[in-house]
Amino acid sequence: MTLFFRRLAKAAPVAFSNAFKGSQNSTPYTSRTPFGVIAASITGGISLYYLTSSPNLAHLDSINEETQKKVALNPDKWLEFKLQETATVNHNTKLYRFSFDSEAVLGLHIASCLLTRAPTGQNDEGKTKYVVRPYTPISDPDSKGYFDLMIKIYPEGKMSQHFAKLKPGDVVEVKGPIEKLMYTPNMKKHIGMIAGGTGVTPMLQVAEAILKNPDDKTQVSLVYANVSPDDILLKQKLDILATSHPNFKVFYTVDNPSKDWRGGVGYVSKDVVTKGLPGPGDDTLIMVCGPPGMMQKISGDKAKDYSQGEVSGILKELGYTKEMVYKF
Repeated sequence: MTLFFRRLAKAAPVAFSNAFKGSQNSTPYTSRTPFGVIAASITGGISLYYLTSSPNLAHLDSINEETQKKVALNPDKWLEFKLQETATVNHNTKLYRFSFDSEAVLGLHIASCLLTRAPTGQNDEGKTKYVVRPYTPISDPDSKGYFDLMIKIYPEGKMSQHFAKLKPGDVVEVKGPIEKLMYTPNMKKHIGMIAGGTGVTPMLQVAEAILKNPDDKTQVSLVYANVSPDDILLKQKLDILATSHPNFKVFYTVDNPSKDWRGGVGYVSKDVVTKGLPGPGDDTLIMVCGPPGMMQKISGDKAKDYSQGEVSGILKELGYTKEMVYKF
C-alpha cells in the first residue's frame, strides 16, 4: 500500500480502502492535480474518482498565530465548502468529502464539531429559513485541504435529506468549531465510551487523537451499540485500531444479530458497562453519544440549557458521578 493510501486510511472507512483500484502520489485536494481513486460504491462496485478541484469557496479568515497554520473554519461566520465526492458506507449512510485550500487545516479541536445549515424556504417576512445540524468530521483534524462527514440518511431528516441530494460541486454552509470536551493527553488513565449509531464519530475523534500520540498512555474502551451488524459504522477501521493499539478495545452489541454474529446481543446493560468499561473513579471518564432513547437509559439527557446536567440511568446506578461522565 502506498504512502497515499496509508494517509487516506486515517480519514476514510477501511471498507473504501479495500475497494480502491489504484492511486497517484499526490496531495489530496490540491487545486490542479488529480489524485486517483478515493472510494468505491459498495453496492454497485463503480469506482468514484476525485479529479481537479476548482477554486476553493471556503474563505480562510484566520491564521493560528501560535502554529502559523491557515485555518479554514470560522466560528462567527457561515462559509461555503465544496462537495468533492461521495461514497456509500452502508444501506443508509454515506461519506461526504469537502475541500478547501490545500495548505490549510480545518481548525477543529479535540473534541469539537462543526455546524452545517441548509435553506428550507422563507418566513413571513421573506427571509430565508434554515435547518441547522451539528456533525463531527471523521477525518484527521490535521488533514490539509479536506474534511469528511459521515451522514446517516433519515427519511424524514431535513438536513440528511439535503445531503442526500447533493452532487459533486455543490456547496454546504459550515460554521465552527463548536467546542465540546477539551481533551488533553493523559487527562485520565482510562476513558470509557458508549456510542450508538453515528454517535461513534466523536468517540473516533478522541480515540484517534490518543492513539496517534505516543506520549498519551490513556486506555480507551468503546462499547458500540447498533440495530444489526449491517448498521455498524466504520467497523473495519475500529477493528484495525484495536488490533494495532493495545490501549484500545472495542465491544459491539446489536439488537438483531445475524446467524454468524459473535458479538454482544441486546441493549447496553449494567453487565456490559461493568465488564467492558472502567469503573467509577477520579481517573475515569465515560463518554456517551447516541440516540435520545439510548442517552436517557445510559446517562440521562443534557439539561435544557444544553449543559451536561445530572447523571441518571445505568451510569448513576453503577456509581458514576457527573464529574466522571461526558454527554456529547
